[in-house]
Amino acid sequence: MGAVTADDSVERVDRADRVPKQDRSRATRQRLLEAAVACLAEHGWAGSTVSVVAERAGVSRGAAQHHFPTREDLFTAAVEYVAEERSTAIRALFPQGSAGDRRAVVSALVDLYTGPLFRAALHLWVAASNEDQLRPRVTELEARVGRETHRIAVDLLAADESRPGVRETVQGLLDMSRGLGLANLLTDDGGRREGVVAQWAEILDQVLKD
Repeated sequence: MGAVTADDSVERVDRADRVPKQDRSRATRQRLLEAAVACLAEHGWAGSTVSVVAERAGVSRGAAQHHFPTREDLFTAAVEYVAEERSTAIRALFPQGSAGDRRAVVSALVDLYTGPLFRAALHLWVAASNEDQLRPRVTELEARVGRETHRIAVDLLAADESRPGVRETVQGLLDMSRGLGLANLLTDDGGRREGVVAQWAEILDQVLKD
């Protein structure tokens, strides 16, 4: 074996130092994304500046802008990140599929639209309706998130969309869930929501039965 040179030692130190920095960078980015969604849900678009998010995440404004150069970058990435996390969590609830428990699937899908993520996304949609720079990014994001949510619903419900009316029924379920989310913004709509979930489970049983 050859002798270890000073350059070899420096390279190993650099490589060892680089891994923790990458880990810290990922952790900082995740804190910023989660803080952005929380701020948007609580304060709306007008009250959610990069500085406010950075303070909540415990990082400097410069560090926030290093990861997300613009405000639009930060908030669209944040909503997409949390949507992906929620999608993963919903699939994890049913690792073997729904096993026929369609009411549990409907309830899980409705929950997507009654938490902080939906509230944050709604503020982003409203801002996009008034800001030309933000609108195309949010429109594209919503389309991607909508397609993924539809795929999750189809998979968990074992829905055969080649059959007449099935696709429309699944989409109707998601539209209904979004409506319940809107109703929940001002008042706790939990009691009525339970009845609606039960009714939709019965509808799906009829439409999707073999």
